[in-house]
Amino acid sequence: MPDTVATPPGYIVVEGPIGVGKTSLVKRLAQSFAAETLLEAVEENPFLERFYNDGREAAFPTQLFFLFQRSRQLTGLRQQDLFRRALVADYMLEKDRLFAGINLDAQELDLYEQVYERLSMEAPAPDLVVYLQAPVEVLLARIQKRGRPQERRMEAAYLKRLSDAYTDFFYHYDKSPLLIINAAEINPIERERDYQLLLQQICSVRSGKHYFNPAPLLL
Repeated sequence: MPDTVATPPGYIVVEGPIGVGKTSLVKRLAQSFAAETLLEAVEENPFLERFYNDGREAAFPTQLFFLFQRSRQLTGLRQQDLFRRALVADYMLEKDRLFAGINLDAQELDLYEQVYERLSMEAPAPDLVVYLQAPVEVLLARIQKRGRPQERRMEAAYLKRLSDAYTDFFYHYDKSPLLIINAAEINPIERERDYQLLLQQICSVRSGKHYFNPAPLLL
């Protein structure tokens, strides 16, 4: 049975760096809101394991695969008119550009940008973006805990560059209402109190930029 909550935004995107807990939160929100989910199909990218083993060699095909995949997903949803129903996603198309800026060299990035500009016009603006933040050491611990083989070589320096890029992106972001969550202490998947507090925030934001920094639960 889905949780009983106030009327949520129609199209919610949960974003943040690798390991911050996007997909787990999306799945629970979708249950609460009786919503569709739009999830990154990371396992479908045939270049991803090569990228984690040798980022420089496989970065460009990895990035292009994700760009085309995400563009197809969003275009397909628009054509099916699903955006009239509740939808919760664990990515926004703009994230692809963010990763490209970190992973590609100058010539690759120039070519990527030309492709991106042709595709990104199909992406609709979310009704709410939930941006999850956490320190690099927290991200590394969560990545290790979930134990995905392709992520076993993830380095703190890479996560730091990624986290900094996210911070800069959302500092300037103004296309949708934005809720910024300190996800270092909150555990909305395993702690019901945390989830209900977060749910209240999500259902109350309708415009502007907001911050949610819940106090740790004292035992």
